Amino acid sequence: MNYIISVFALIALIATNPAYAKAETKEVCRDKADKAGNIVKDKKGNTVQVCKKIKIHKKVDGTKVPEKPTKK
Repeated sequence: MNYIISVFALIALIATNPAYAKAETKEVCRDKADKAGNIVKDKKGNTVQVCKKIKIHKKVDGTKVPEKPTKK
């Protein structure tokens, strides 16, 4: 019985963990180019763009790794 209660408690702790926060996304677009490197245009003369959604991660500042002393 205690095993079943501990399993449910573990599942509840994992489900409410704030470490799995929703990542921010950003849409990045660039002009589409053919094999020759020329920009592709549609019938109206507008440039065709390729867009992708990427995740934005926060950068964490850490401590510097100490340098090894030089051998004499």
